[in-house]
Amino acid sequence: MALVYTLLGVPVKAVFVVIFAKFMSFPKEIFKAYDIRGLVEGELSEELAYAVGRAFVVLLREKGIALHGKSLIVGQDMRATSPAFAEQVMRGINAEGVDVIDIGMTTTPVFNVSCAEGAEFAGGIMVTASHNPSEYNGFKLTMDTGLPIGKDTGMGRLYELADAGEWVDAEVAGTIEKRDVRDAYIEKLFSFVDTAVIKPLKIVIDGGNGMGDVIFPLWLKKLPVEVTYMYMEPDGTFPNHEANPLKSETLLDLSKKVVELGADFGFALDGDADRVGFVDETGAVIDPSAVAGIIGLEFLKTHPKAHMLYDLRSSRVLKDVFEAQGATTEPCMVGHANIKKMMKEVNAQFASELSLHIFFGNMHNLESTDLCLLSVLALLSTDPKKISEHAAAFAKYAHSGEMNFEVEDKDGAIARLKEVYGSQAKKELELDGLWLELDWGWFNVRKSNTEPVLRLNLETEDRALTEEKVAEVKKVILGE
Repeated sequence: MALVYTLLGVPVKAVFVVIFAKFMSFPKEIFKAYDIRGLVEGELSEELAYAVGRAFVVLLREKGIALHGKSLIVGQDMRATSPAFAEQVMRGINAEGVDVIDIGMTTTPVFNVSCAEGAEFAGGIMVTASHNPSEYNGFKLTMDTGLPIGKDTGMGRLYELADAGEWVDAEVAGTIEKRDVRDAYIEKLFSFVDTAVIKPLKIVIDGGNGMGDVIFPLWLKKLPVEVTYMYMEPDGTFPNHEANPLKSETLLDLSKKVVELGADFGFALDGDADRVGFVDETGAVIDPSAVAGIIGLEFLKTHPKAHMLYDLRSSRVLKDVFEAQGATTEPCMVGHANIKKMMKEVNAQFASELSLHIFFGNMHNLESTDLCLLSVLALLSTDPKKISEHAAAFAKYAHSGEMNFEVEDKDGAIARLKEVYGSQAKKELELDGLWLELDWGWFNVRKSNTEPVLRLNLETEDRALTEEKVAEVKKVILGE
């Protein structure tokens, strides 16, 4: 009867994964610029998860990364399929003879920092689809430097390895050890801020039913802060709202609760807790560039004259304010993989992305939403101004927000923009799409990697002028 459940001592399910992984073809389009992400039905599978585990090990070896005596970390979010996918990822890694440290349900910042922090780790795989709806899942792959596997760091090769499925089992399989890494993460977090200055502020946190509950209450209970938690129970069906703080509609409940309780501010997280959102004490949503500015200025107090990056879609107020405080600044490409890579190349100590990713050099150039919150707590504990007053300092310009236009001939549209505005431009960058500075402001147009879409960001010094110029640039993009 035992043969029903095992074959040569190996679970039947695991054997099927090994066999079928070699004959299945995986959809190439889910191997994206920064991670692997797709629909659970029809695009993802346990066979794919197993193949990703094995392919990651092979890719690391091809990169010359020594794995002898080292382990890979595996973490997961709260989606219904994440436990099964994580199990198969670990089986794949073990089949290559590499040990796994299973940290269970966690946030992406805890996972990433743990991969980069421990000398015993060679990187890891996080099973998550971040803020995407419940029908999605995916995998984030991180090296021991903290840098992710992305378009320019091996994602194409990873697909080739996974899709080929040409595996040679190790003579000795790896092992799996469960471990809680949160205390080490909190110790590092608290080393950057003098927690003795924190006052009994009143805050509201909306976890979006994502992963924030596994770490934030653990360290916040050590501080004299009154916290009201909303939607903290991890639930991959996202029963209350989409876990995406970039969308202002997802912050409505948080705003109401802040006003109702008279809280000092509200704080929101996305699904895997690597992006932040803030609302002020009046319930107003704080602009993403202002969020980056507030946290960046607090960072400069302990890192004077730091080199700071901002993604080229961000308000130019960041450049103005940071440089006024003695920092040097530089625009960067969009995308966390691009930003982390550039931080290392130019020795930047801080970076921000308009999508509300904030990166800290002292956290291995990684996002830490925990450090974002702790920084704001320290600021409001040592400065009498309200958070709305701090945000107001960054309301110098009128930003359009990101706008998408459906265009079949994206290159043709960009050529038209160059023809119309190129001779007028005071400065032109092709760092990420087309960025032009003109007498009236600036705009950036970027191509979507996956859709016939151009993304426009534009800024002037006046709201009416911004609306006028958006309409003008839109006509050129659409060829009207």
